[in-house]
Amino acid sequence: MSLPHAILTALLEKPSSGLELTRRFDRSIGYFWSATHQQIYRELGKLEAEGHIRALPAQQPARGQKKRYEVLPAGRAELARWTAASQDPKPLRDTMLLRLRAAAVVGTEGIEADLRRHLDLHQRQLAEYEEIQERDFPPGKDAPQDRLQHLVLRAGIDLETFWTRWLTHALEEFGRLPAEDPAP
Repeated sequence: MSLPHAILTALLEKPSSGLELTRRFDRSIGYFWSATHQQIYRELGKLEAEGHIRALPAQQPARGQKKRYEVLPAGRAELARWTAASQDPKPLRDTMLLRLRAAAVVGTEGIEADLRRHLDLHQRQLAEYEEIQERDFPPGKDAPQDRLQHLVLRAGIDLETFWTRWLTHALEEFGRLPAEDPAP
């Protein structure tokens, strides 16, 4: 149920077309809530049918012009209701952790290389988040909206920091494992 709320949030920040929303998801919201172009357009249609958003009137009639959407009072009320509602944390589901558990019983072939690949990916994501933080949140940028957006970015930085530390530890542990006997 969160994709419609992510779209409502983005549209309240700035009325946008579906294509603009897709680009914004790629640059910001998608770091913590991803969606495809098709999913966004499908949700825009549902939100419009529910009376939560509307297409803005075109400034001048033109064929093939992109529809820009804005949030209606009912959409703002729905987002406020959803924001205020209590939600439990989602249980962690991570394929790498499950694969490590399976490796304990079937062998570790391929796991170490993939741990290194994951470490590289998390290090790159951490560097990207840190660049965004430096660029978009300089000291003194303290408006409430900025502080909340920075808090979301800090969650990403902290998660990537966790994963880089954990993966580094996992690779050190792999280095201490005895060599496996080839399967018979």
